[in-house]
Amino acid sequence: MEEDKTHKKIEAKPELSGIIFGRPLLRRSTELINSLISLSQSIRVFAVKWQSIRSKLEELLSSLYAAGTSDSGENPSLSGAIPAILDTITECHDLARRCVDLSYSGKLLMQSDLDIICAKFDTHINNLSQICSEKLQRDSYAMVVSRPGFGASREEIKFYVNDLVSRMKIGGRELKKQALIAFNEVIHEDERYVKIAVEIESLIGFLVKFIDSREIAIQEEAVKAISVISGFDSGKSVLVCAGVIAPLIRVLESGSEVGKQVSTRCLMKLTENSDNAWSVSAHGGVTALLKMCTNCDCGGELVCGVLKNLVGVEEIRRFMVEEGAISVFVRLLRSKDEVSQINSIEFSSDNGLCGISEEAKKAMGDAGFMPELVKLLGAKIVKILALLLQFLDPEEANSGTRKFLLSILMSLTRCNSARKKIIHSGYLENIEKLAKAEVSDAKKLVRKLSSNRFRNMLSGIWHF
Repeated sequence: MEEDKTHKKIEAKPELSGIIFGRPLLRRSTELINSLISLSQSIRVFAVKWQSIRSKLEELLSSLYAAGTSDSGENPSLSGAIPAILDTITECHDLARRCVDLSYSGKLLMQSDLDIICAKFDTHINNLSQICSEKLQRDSYAMVVSRPGFGASREEIKFYVNDLVSRMKIGGRELKKQALIAFNEVIHEDERYVKIAVEIESLIGFLVKFIDSREIAIQEEAVKAISVISGFDSGKSVLVCAGVIAPLIRVLESGSEVGKQVSTRCLMKLTENSDNAWSVSAHGGVTALLKMCTNCDCGGELVCGVLKNLVGVEEIRRFMVEEGAISVFVRLLRSKDEVSQINSIEFSSDNGLCGISEEAKKAMGDAGFMPELVKLLGAKIVKILALLLQFLDPEEANSGTRKFLLSILMSLTRCNSARKKIIHSGYLENIEKLAKAEVSDAKKLVRKLSSNRFRNMLSGIWHF
């Protein structure tokens, strides 16, 4: 019955006689559009058509908000446009009601009617955009809707966000930048703004579009906003559907340092879903990320984080090896940055480049991976040795990774200081468990650690 009330509320065509200049008709239009968007959510037929219509309704709503805040109500062009918009909204509501009730006479006829409605909405949107642009140029409009206070209602927040969307749409370079800065401020402070932003398709579309902006400030602000939105599950799917991955990778290739770093963080969040890993690879993301590692760009930890998400897909792992990933990570091992060294070992061991194939392992040997590890022990980087031992957890390590790590540790035991560090690391228990489980490489390693003057430390445990 609630739905019937909604139908009646919109079905009654508003009185258009005696139209006066002012805001009531603008308010009426926005109310009807919001109700129509809500009603359309319950439609189960012509899903693609209604998705397109909802997108146009959101854009029309943003345009009306822009008109309502940028005009005093005395613009004849605007006043003349609103009655036609109300007619189209009423007509669209009638179609929505028939789709909900399944009372339309035929599919082809309804498809034709929906196409006509879409065309009408496009015309209204273009007209409003022209009206707002002319007003903006004529009056140098710069009035800003006040930011809602703490505890503001959802409607107040949505009105504010839509005003920002209007500025992104019709404003010049500076107005766009200021709107993006204001948007970033609110989404960092209150997640309600993020939830509402995800519902406004035109806003997501603008943010994705701005990633390719030639204005560095606009690009960086857009990527910052997307980074916040990508932290929400609802936001990830909307961003991916809006085509965010390709422009993010373009930023990795040619953006500013800030843009690259934030874009990498976005991709790390998005690739937590393996389905998105394919999209990153398809758009050249693997090559771009490996190049960033080679150049030591923008935080190796973030880059390795994305690559670790991608390496879980076997075909992408193989492609990484073909693209020279092993030599890249050996170069990281040779760097003087401890974080880069740890990231290199963690990436190469965890989830595994080392567990791909004999060819990959041979490539690691040819690239000098193990000698570099021995050098690191000489430099007394205890974190790296602990990391290797930690990865030997019998409950987590796969057989390929385990065999590779044990071979590394076996090489390291040639050095007395390395053997001491292994024994006193706190992770010796992992090796012991593997030896008890009859893992031959682990048993060899225990024998090596138990020999000579180290035998006393493990006396009575192993008898081979």
